[in-house]
Amino acid sequence: MTRVTDHKGGVWSIAVPIPDNPLGHTLVHLLETDRGPVLVDTGWDDPASWDALVAGVAACGFAVPDLHGVLITHHHPDHHGLSAAVREASGAWIAMHEADTDVVRRTREAEPGRWLDYLTAKLTASGAPDDHLAPLRAARARKSGTRALPARRPALPDRPIAPGELLDLPGRRLRALWTPGHTPGHVCLHLEEAHPGQAAPGEPRGPAGGFGRLFSGDHLLPGITPHIGLYEEPDDATVTAPPSSAQLRSSWADPLGDYLASLERVARLAPAEVLPAHQYAFTDAAGRARELIAHHEERLDGIHALLGEPLTPWQLAVAMEWNRPWEQIPHGSRNIAVSEAEAHLRRLVKLGRAEQLPGADPVRFRAM
Repeated sequence: MTRVTDHKGGVWSIAVPIPDNPLGHTLVHLLETDRGPVLVDTGWDDPASWDALVAGVAACGFAVPDLHGVLITHHHPDHHGLSAAVREASGAWIAMHEADTDVVRRTREAEPGRWLDYLTAKLTASGAPDDHLAPLRAARARKSGTRALPARRPALPDRPIAPGELLDLPGRRLRALWTPGHTPGHVCLHLEEAHPGQAAPGEPRGPAGGFGRLFSGDHLLPGITPHIGLYEEPDDATVTAPPSSAQLRSSWADPLGDYLASLERVARLAPAEVLPAHQYAFTDAAGRARELIAHHEERLDGIHALLGEPLTPWQLAVAMEWNRPWEQIPHGSRNIAVSEAEAHLRRLVKLGRAEQLPGADPVRFRAM
């Protein structure tokens, strides 16, 4: 049975399952407007997920053809996956920040095997051992010569979400807040309206003393630290020929720095309630943002201590603390762990606390 929650004031959440994933589901939010309902995210592209979304929209008192638009917080498949199906069934527009739309466009245009080539080169440069690279090389060999594409490619958004923009939703005040870090174009959406849990008529403050509600996507979650890795870019020539530390400080993207700055902006915004894409709604956004900032500062200090001797990103990932021993981390999750280690390394280099050893192959970093 689909789980639907009425958050009052024309805001609903629909739990759309993610198959074979410990997160369990994505909370897709439905926002009523004077022009028809609008979704915030859509969920994973899977038949059972689609059925749950359709049932959830019906439980909110609408049908999928009634949907007027789709606002996507970021391009990941558990958020953007069903956008094409929603557009086909309703004609709804799809809006996304241009940085993530660029990712979707490259994904749609990429030839088969290109991502595997990129990932193999990236992990090789990071010092991954042959036994980890072997499955990737085997998968690449199987794709050689084929041009088969998935049955449904990610939907290309047809509207941008501009930072600071008050979105065109008649009868509602919803403002976009650019919060890069989890992805380069991640956005949160601030509903600048009195919270339905206000203490007294006309009082705009909500249950935690803040103003309005924030659809936070994956930026701010109540009990999970969002993954912050590198912004993946198969066209990035520096994957196999990294620049000097001086170039790194000045030109390379810094996802963790972006994320920490985004957390500061959300903390200053101080919404009364946060409606995230996973887990459950919560208050005290500023307190949760401070917890996440402190977590990453502690992690940076721990990594800096590990870099007393030069380490490759792979060696660093193996030495870092995770939610389970390294030996129990699955193959794909190890790739994510290395990307997270690299994001923290980039932050340390940007801060002048670490440097890349010149000429090292694979690349190595040490503390400064």
